[in-house]
Amino acid sequence: MMDILYVAAFFLGGLGFAIGPFVVAILLSPRSTRNTKRKTKQLIECGIDPIGDAWIKFGVVYYLYALMFVAFAVDILFLFPVALVYNKPGIVGGLTAFLEILLFVGILSLVIVYAWKKGVFKWERKTYNTQ
Repeated sequence: MMDILYVAAFFLGGLGFAIGPFVVAILLSPRSTRNTKRKTKQLIECGIDPIGDAWIKFGVVYYLYALMFVAFAVDILFLFPVALVYNKPGIVGGLTAFLEILLFVGILSLVIVYAWKKGVFKWERKTYNTQ
């Protein structure tokens, strides 16, 4: 029974962290009716009026860098708990953890090989005409 309460408390806490910023933004956002039609038809980022068209081309390289960042962030999230297994007494837990780390890092290194073959690490500056 106590385990269910812990799960429910963590679920409600996570839900609060997910919905809380939206509620705070709604409560603290200014409510002005002036210039609403102009503002709803125009994208504003960081409070500055945009220059040029919003539909410009971005290189795929940016997305590939982002995917690689996510892959390595997951790598770090996985390696911390597995590294704690090395503190367990006995060779079996440590050896299993070491083999899991080798397998995971080996698979993750395939991401680097794939990106290298696709030419992600060749940074080329491309300029696009935004007019």
